Amino acid sequence: MNYPNDLLLSLYRTMLRIRLVEESFVDPILNGDIRCPCHLYSGEEAISAGICASLNDGDYVFGNHRSHGHFLAKGGSLQELVAEIYCRETGCARGRGGSMHLIAPSVGMLGAAPIVAGTISLALGAALASSIRGEKRVSVSFFGDGATGEGVLYESMNYASLKKLPIVFVCENNLYATHMPIRDCRVGNSIHPIAAPFCIEAAEVDGNDVLAVYEAGRRAVEKCRAGQGPVFLECLTYRYRGHVGPDDNIQGSHTDIRPKEELAAWLRNDPIIHFEERVVESGLIDKHTLDCIREQVYEEVAVAHTIARQSPHPDTKELTKYVFK
Repeated sequence: MNYPNDLLLSLYRTMLRIRLVEESFVDPILNGDIRCPCHLYSGEEAISAGICASLNDGDYVFGNHRSHGHFLAKGGSLQELVAEIYCRETGCARGRGGSMHLIAPSVGMLGAAPIVAGTISLALGAALASSIRGEKRVSVSFFGDGATGEGVLYESMNYASLKKLPIVFVCENNLYATHMPIRDCRVGNSIHPIAAPFCIEAAEVDGNDVLAVYEAGRRAVEKCRAGQGPVFLECLTYRYRGHVGPDDNIQGSHTDIRPKEELAAWLRNDPIIHFEERVVESGLIDKHTLDCIREQVYEEVAVAHTIARQSPHPDTKELTKYVFK
């Protein structure tokens, strides 16, 4: 591996921040301290970390219902994320949006939404604006495999290709659209070929290998920034938790539809453990350094929870504040 250590450490810290904050939500969700629906990103960290590492501060990211990782990887405040999940005034959306409406315009995270494929056209619009203004900004649209059943994706790919817009379509294929296995709703399990009719360059990437994602993302962003049109990336991955909440379809609950053997196989390909083993065995980073980063992130997450719990909820008298009239 010929990567600078600061990049490797940054990728590791980003993945770890996402994983540890996601896992820190489990108990508060189960005991009722967190009441908004949370679609946890555990297991998919390498995708947002790798893609966002190839972006500039001025580039745009648009997420979906499972966007904690996108928010953090693009530079959103971990403290504001946690506060928003607790629906506190100090959150990134002032406690009014919750888990599925994250936003941080100052770092280019222009929003997330629970509507399937709901932000794809917004990412397209941002790319169009960049093109019209003659800017070099790139727009990234993150969506799941379920969004490939929505017409807006195909309309957006067609227009992006027609106008050679600087947008990267990133499909996080975790093999399940809510509780629907991809094999039951698609002819063939591969998604990236859907870009071919629109003459869009497309590739399948190991979404659990952060360096593979980074390389694919870097090439895609460079192409977009050079004015050579959009790119479609299908990142294969797997979510370790339920569709919504910690365990709605694993660990023996009534909606358990994923084979335990399948989950166990993907757990053995954990993107964080895979990265740790790779950099330590190659002598690029020692285990002590990784352990120190883990301890720092644990502390950061713990402090964020403490501050969030102590922060006020939005005042009910301001229910309509920030609402357009």
